[in-house]
Amino acid sequence: MHRLPNGALLIADRGYDANRLRDVIAERGAAPNIPPKANRRFKPPFSRVLYRGRNAIERMFGRMKDFRRIATRYDKLAINFLAAVHLVATLCYWL
Repeated sequence: MHRLPNGALLIADRGYDANRLRDVIAERGAAPNIPPKANRRFKPPFSRVLYRGRNAIERMFGRMKDFRRIATRYDKLAINFLAAVHLVATLCYWL
């Protein structure tokens, strides 16, 4: 949260729907896109279209765990591991 730039859009799931967290996001000059919980009296607006993009990223991370090289971190050097993560993330995101 400390690195959140001004004017950023923060997309999160219902688990992060709390007034305290929304206040912190607003203090940073960012906008939250968090679906409201069912038990909220006042339901803040959120965009379902933008929220769908979050789902694609979630699926990408789920698929990355299927690659044994990434899940067990076989590479000794951080730069090699990062290269493998970039390659697998690109592959998983577009498939």
